Amino acid sequence: MSKYNYTLFLLLFLIISCQEIINEENISNDTIQLLAPTNDAILATKQKISFNWEFLSGATNYQLQIATPNFAAANQIVLDTLIGGNDFAVDSLAAKSYEWRVKGFNSAFETAYTSNAFSVE
Repeated sequence: MSKYNYTLFLLLFLIISCQEIINEENISNDTIQLLAPTNDAILATKQKISFNWEFLSGATNYQLQIATPNFAAANQIVLDTLIGGNDFAVDSLAAKSYEWRVKGFNSAFETAYTSNAFSVE
């Protein structure tokens, strides 16, 4: 490949890549609305726990994290996963205090985390 063809190829690649970013919706000022578990919820041990939040227009994926007892003083990050939908289930959690949080993102932008605390007894 000649130097001219390589330069042309690189320029075309950069234009296409920049066009993808331009077409992405800026969600950086949006907030994820958490549905369940609600803040300060008390859940039973040995039950399946479903984490739910509202879809955010412009977000293509979500990052869900769960920490114990919370993210400010985390003894353990129990879960850190990427999800394409707006729900996720965990078979059970030990009897402890937890905090869960979700952020939405696309190929160019991401929201801040939204979090709730809950406990399992």
